[in-house]
Amino acid sequence: MASNTCAAGSGGSDLRRQAVWATYDAMKTSEILCIGSVLWDVIGRAPNAMRLGADVPGRITRLPGGVALNIAMTLRRFGLVPALLSAVGVDAEGEELVARCDQMGLITQHIYRSDDLPTDVYMAIEGANGLIAAIADAHSLEAAGDKVLRALSDGRLGSIDAPYSGIIALDGNLTESLLSQIAISPLFAAADLRVAPASPGKAERLLPLLTHPRATLYVNLEEAVILTKEPYPDAASAAAGLIARGAARVLVTDGGNSCAEGMACAGVITATPPQVLVTRVTGAGDTFMAAHIVATRKAVSRQEALNRAITAAADYVSGDIGT
Repeated sequence: MASNTCAAGSGGSDLRRQAVWATYDAMKTSEILCIGSVLWDVIGRAPNAMRLGADVPGRITRLPGGVALNIAMTLRRFGLVPALLSAVGVDAEGEELVARCDQMGLITQHIYRSDDLPTDVYMAIEGANGLIAAIADAHSLEAAGDKVLRALSDGRLGSIDAPYSGIIALDGNLTESLLSQIAISPLFAAADLRVAPASPGKAERLLPLLTHPRATLYVNLEEAVILTKEPYPDAASAAAGLIARGAARVLVTDGGNSCAEGMACAGVITATPPQVLVTRVTGAGDTFMAAHIVATRKAVSRQEALNRAITAAADYVSGDIGT
């Protein structure tokens, strides 16, 4: 392999060259793409319950994040090698973020790097009573538009004549216009699409993909209500409602309450998460989605896949899985 021909010199350029080729070799066996937000998560966490306007002591962290990257990091923990398609600036924040992704073994060479767009950032406040507030600044990803998809059309990952046929995880930080294009694009016609809205505020962006025959939607109860404009008492009824509106497969979570998976012509199943002490919230849904993807790749039963996903999410929010 080409990576074995790199000189093992002591210089940084030699080490960097080896890392690039190692990533290239890994790319050729990757079967999962993560398309969407790759950014910095700035999270303030307090150990006590908080109310609007609270000013309390706590901890502030900055970590690699974004829906697509959170999913990719979880997939990597399960031993898979995802490729990222996103937009990241060439500013200092972007250089550091891409370097961190490289260190984790993620494939980054298909990320669109822009000279005039800053690296995106997500900011959240969490208390013992859950997420208090959050702002997602994903304007650079939105501005990049379909530039983030170039590798799917120019032959690097696929083309019109030979579209990508593996699993693609999409997140709702992409614009509704771009998601609408994806819903009808021949570049995605052979893919197994796994779709998440990113937040309730962006749930309606998924409407073009709701009835896509190859799409699986991962939403929480609030997002299911937004998508269907119907109230639901629980995840099971929400899953049934989404299937009735033409979805092929959906997974609906509801915090610590029972979650559900629904499939057209196969009904709805449910599972109840284990009770754990919640130490963090941001990224839990992405962990659930990634764990379910891994389980379905192993061809386990629907119930087992759902059980594995809720267990992974519970481990994450309890702090048993590191960031």
